[in-house]
Amino acid sequence: MIKLLLLGIPLAGLLLFFYFKLSPSAQLKVGELAPTFSLPDQQGQERRLDEFKGHWLVLYFYPKDDTPGCTKEACRFRDDYTALQQNGAQVVGISVDSSAAHANFAHKHRLPFPLLADTQGHVAKSYGALINLGYLKLAKRHTFLIDPASRVTKIYLSVDPNTHAKTVFKDMQALKEKAHE
Repeated sequence: MIKLLLLGIPLAGLLLFFYFKLSPSAQLKVGELAPTFSLPDQQGQERRLDEFKGHWLVLYFYPKDDTPGCTKEACRFRDDYTALQQNGAQVVGISVDSSAAHANFAHKHRLPFPLLADTQGHVAKSYGALINLGYLKLAKRHTFLIDPASRVTKIYLSVDPNTHAKTVFKDMQALKEKAHE
């Protein structure tokens, strides 16, 4: 019995790994209109996709407030926020955490951008960024670069929290230059 249990634990871990890494993403494709959303931010203010129209939008989904990878990613976006704004971009983070958890996370790390509470996971699901294990829901670490016309211009399904903000910034600049050619 113990041997079976010892064999089952790594097998379950392996299955979860493949579920998280290889589960199919949304049907969302580059060039499509971004799915709309209306979610409360860390102050409880309702935020909608429409309010970002006319600007580039870095819409990043992340698993959980105050975890090591999520903190690194958020702080890198914080550190590059001024440069992103000066280049016409807004940054918005989304996870399934509550507005109160987002408020604590944003305050603790001085995050200057909205964090949206998708507690039911509906928006994450519409972007293909939801891990749903029944009682446990988490957002996948996915990012969508959305142009001023609300079209998805780049999708990031594999994200390094340490370098992601800079990668998004460079990609946005390249896309803007290409559009002016």
